[in-house]
Amino acid sequence: MSNKNDSIILELKNVTKRFGNLVAVNDVSLSLEQGKLATFLGPSGCGKTTLLRAISGFSEPDEGEIVLDGQAITGIPPNDRDTAMVFQNYALFPHMTVAQNIGFGLRVRKKPKREIDAEIERLLDLVQMEGLGNRKPHELSGGQQQRVALARALSLHPKILLLDEPLSNLDANLRISMREEVRKLQRRLELTIVFVTHDQEEAMSISDVLVVMDHGIVKQIGAPTEVYEYPIDEFVANFIGHVNFFAGEVVDILGNEMTFQISQGKLKLEMPPFQVSVGDKLKAVVRPESIAVVRAEAELTDMDNVLTGRVEQAMYIGSVMRFTITVGDQTVYVDESDPQYRGIFAEGQEVKLILKKRIHMLTN
Repeated sequence: MSNKNDSIILELKNVTKRFGNLVAVNDVSLSLEQGKLATFLGPSGCGKTTLLRAISGFSEPDEGEIVLDGQAITGIPPNDRDTAMVFQNYALFPHMTVAQNIGFGLRVRKKPKREIDAEIERLLDLVQMEGLGNRKPHELSGGQQQRVALARALSLHPKILLLDEPLSNLDANLRISMREEVRKLQRRLELTIVFVTHDQEEAMSISDVLVVMDHGIVKQIGAPTEVYEYPIDEFVANFIGHVNFFAGEVVDILGNEMTFQISQGKLKLEMPPFQVSVGDKLKAVVRPESIAVVRAEAELTDMDNVLTGRVEQAMYIGSVMRFTITVGDQTVYVDESDPQYRGIFAEGQEVKLILKKRIHMLTN
């Protein structure tokens, strides 16, 4: 298989889709490299599934153009596009066996029986369903049905595989194992996949590229680490994981360090990558796992960026202790890893919070 990971396989150019007065997708432009897994992520009604259906051909955009591997496919019927879609409910034919479901598209394309049978066996092995070709969908577990749906889509060797919330009907543990399988399959076959989900953890764990959407608009595109650590605005920061915001004002600048005044005190922070002047109002974005918490009486060698607070709630969830802490007039969330080693603080206990000097900042 030739390696074309550096080439653009999909382009969306100013795509807009309306339903009456509702603008479901609003002037979206993006490109996707071959061999990458991109996830459209956002709350219900943000336009992610509408955009996926536009790529598949099940819904045509009102404006804009969709280009697949250099060819404009806007207006081309779904069955004539070099794409394949796996639906949320799998959409398997209940009266057909597993093998018949997988081979359905090949039979429609009038492939020779010997070729179809060989491809079915290859795909059964690929999705770890060997020996189950004669079963009907109702005899399978949810995870097995998902594998059959994937195999059926892969039988057509599509240029892009489209997955519409494919794991949402599975229980939590199976969902985790299936997303690992999808990721392994994608890497093994160098597949290009567009994946739709509203589950932030799922999107973070499976994707090469995140496309965060809200109200039909693409808010940010980037690698999961980039979107998580450097969200472009409050919506993205809030939607991708838990977050604390500290609003304040720059009161002093000395070299590459600024003094940031918040209601709870002053913070000494590294200068952000954009131009900042004294008097600017900014908002600090601090993830719960980026805050250290110690006993109030603990002696610290460095008192910069230390806030005092009181534990309001402590939730023990094994690998992480989640504290809700009141700091002045603000509620702050702190995730402490390895709590058995670091210590578990009781509700009502006074503590010190230690913030880092490098903090992502948003213009306020």
